[in-house]
Amino acid sequence: MRDAAVRVRGGILGGAGVVVLLWAVQVRPSARPDALFATAAHLTGLLAGYGVLVLLFLMARVPAVEHGVGADRLARWHAFGGRHVLLLCFGHGLFALLGYAVHTGVDLVRAVRELLGYPAIAAAAAGTVLLVAVGATSGRAVRRRMSYETWRGVHLLVYLAAALGFGHQLAGPDLAAAAWFWALAHTTVAALLVWYRAVVPVRQALRHALRVAEVRFEGPGVVSVVVRGEHLAELRAEPGQFLRWRFLQRGLWPTALPFSLSAPVRGDTLRITVKGLGGHSRRIRRLRPGTRVLATGPFGALTAARRTRPKVLLIAGGVGITPMRALFETLPGGPGDITLLYRAGAEEHLVLRAELEAIAAERRAGLHYLLGPSGAAYDPLAPQALAALVPDLAEHDVYLCGPPGMAEATRGALLRAGVPGGRIHTECFSL
Repeated sequence: MRDAAVRVRGGILGGAGVVVLLWAVQVRPSARPDALFATAAHLTGLLAGYGVLVLLFLMARVPAVEHGVGADRLARWHAFGGRHVLLLCFGHGLFALLGYAVHTGVDLVRAVRELLGYPAIAAAAAGTVLLVAVGATSGRAVRRRMSYETWRGVHLLVYLAAALGFGHQLAGPDLAAAAWFWALAHTTVAALLVWYRAVVPVRQALRHALRVAEVRFEGPGVVSVVVRGEHLAELRAEPGQFLRWRFLQRGLWPTALPFSLSAPVRGDTLRITVKGLGGHSRRIRRLRPGTRVLATGPFGALTAARRTRPKVLLIAGGVGITPMRALFETLPGGPGDITLLYRAGAEEHLVLRAELEAIAAERRAGLHYLLGPSGAAYDPLAPQALAALVPDLAEHDVYLCGPPGMAEATRGALLRAGVPGGRIHTECFSL
């Protein structure tokens, strides 16, 4: 996985280098203020346009990238890149405005009016406004107050923003020489988006014909949904991965929900286990057998491929037990090689307990329940507690899944306990 992340990151940076090279071969050195502003506007505009394409590529759900890098890391890169793209857009607009005002000798207000008179520039300005709207709704405080459907609808505006900016990139006087590059880049990214976000999901839906077979009560607010279909081996869904599920039942069909597999694929059967925290999750408990299911994926890289050591420690918090339970059953290892730590607030919150204990007994694997409120004085996931539970902890690979706060704190504790960062494997399954 690390190699895949390095390659993807290297490719992105290499593409940025090509963009800078395209700028460098076109630039005409000059000490005039208007020329300096124009040169800066040219570079920031090129990088902003390239940045938008990178953001779309990261979310195109290309399997090689998703499985090699991991969905949560791609999301972090996407968020990080989005902030810088907005800065580049603002920089491009400001430098272009100042350059035009200095060159024509008009004030800034008149410069704005005259520049917006060019259709391509007006379209690019509208695209920037759309990007600002997307960025504003991505903040945690705003995101928590929005429904998923609204957030998703706003984010779809990125495609329109990219299209509006594309016209400006081809029409700009300093960009014509690089038109072939932008046309090729936009065509490639558009093809990936259409194929993996439209064609592949439709093809999977027709091929696998998934339907809800059973909804099982697992504990307070927790249910498992058993789904049956055809040719499921072709999905190549591995323990630790997740799919995006769309249940064609009233109140659920508009939203694709990311849930990890809570058991390995068995014949014609898939299973997910869901905790009823949000409105959609609560409605899943009322799913009717026979309901049609559309599932896309698999996604994520929290799989056996990350393993680098014979001994593995699995740490689960809350409903994060779902991918850990699948890995607990399937990760290769002899007696004592696999250990699972399950953090929960109280005994009644333990999910899939009977299955976990049966797996532990059959494989002679370690299984420990770490119970108690998260704010208690004693932290069972503190470095000293982890070292006491798991001898030679630093020699383990660690797979970690749980609520963001718990996962972040546990990762810090593992680092302090001597586990190298490259052996701590985590992924966030969220909307």
